[in-house]
Amino acid sequence: MNRLLLCMASTVSLTCGSQAFAAEPVSYPDHANLMVVRDAQGQERPVQTPADWAERRQHLLDNMQLVMGPLPGEDRRVALEAQVVSEDKADGFLRQKITYVPEPDDRVPAWLLIPNVVPENLRSADGKGPAMLCLHQTTNIGKDEPAGLGGLKNLHYAHELAARGYVCLVPDYPSFGEYAYDFKTKGKHYASGSMKAIWNNIRGVDYLASLPNVDPNRIGVIGHSLGGHNSLFTATFDPRLKAVVSSCGFTPFPDYYGGKLAGWTSDRYMPRIRDLYQNDPAKVPFDFYEIVGGLAPRSFFSNSPFGDSNFEIAGVRKAFTEAEKIFKLHDVADHLKLVTPDVGHDFPPETRQQAYEWLDGQLKPR
Repeated sequence: MNRLLLCMASTVSLTCGSQAFAAEPVSYPDHANLMVVRDAQGQERPVQTPADWAERRQHLLDNMQLVMGPLPGEDRRVALEAQVVSEDKADGFLRQKITYVPEPDDRVPAWLLIPNVVPENLRSADGKGPAMLCLHQTTNIGKDEPAGLGGLKNLHYAHELAARGYVCLVPDYPSFGEYAYDFKTKGKHYASGSMKAIWNNIRGVDYLASLPNVDPNRIGVIGHSLGGHNSLFTATFDPRLKAVVSSCGFTPFPDYYGGKLAGWTSDRYMPRIRDLYQNDPAKVPFDFYEIVGGLAPRSFFSNSPFGDSNFEIAGVRKAFTEAEKIFKLHDVADHLKLVTPDVGHDFPPETRQQAYEWLDGQLKPR
């Protein structure tokens, strides 16, 4: 595990793990039971303190890397070499098309939305404002949809947040939008598209944190569907992301289409779920119970509609019930919010407004 990255966020109390992830991580037969931590021999003891949970959280990171492949090391963290391709003025913000270098021999296409004005409630004493990493759903136009340049109006959240005063970075997921990417050739050093996307997003946070108008201690992430779980995965590995909004982004693996996990196994996502774990939820060594709990003491907002056929609401509720125990352990139960509108796989206007107001509260100047 990349210890430097996990120790970056000085304002988040997350204990960092060992420098390299364990070759044989500690396994858990019941991913829903967050209140135990095991040793290398499988002996369990109760989670009673944040330090106990930090140990369990490290096991989560290790087990996610069994499925996704290892998080790249510092040798992949080359100069970003950001380039502005074009720019135009939108209603309330400047929209720049940029590219940045996440690792050698690669460039990520992205939109950077820069607000004309940061409102007083979001502006710190030095004039800096908050920023959001905005991740798109499964759509051919990729980054254009959150940026308000096509697709579904209910998913124009980067456009709306920029107009609200947030600097927004909107990258293409590998193989979507303008980001041509072959996972079997160019990406052959990755075990999963998920880890490649996580690394690209982490480098995107590096870029946001470097901007002179951004407060690096007030960066969040938002996404819908693919972007919803991409937000969760990225925030799990990057504690600089202080507030996470996931729309229609997850349910525990046993609740995903009755435990039929084929949808998670393309090269874009996690093929080891198929190749090593036989699409069996009981064999996959991590689950969303641990991921949601692992965000504490940071803040998490989930839009999980009743009618979402992709991500079963009953499973989401179970994950929240268990994760709440970890947030209470950190004395931040109010940092966990679940909204369940009576719609399908969607991010309706009233729920987006709730999410934006929630973000204002989480990312306001301290």
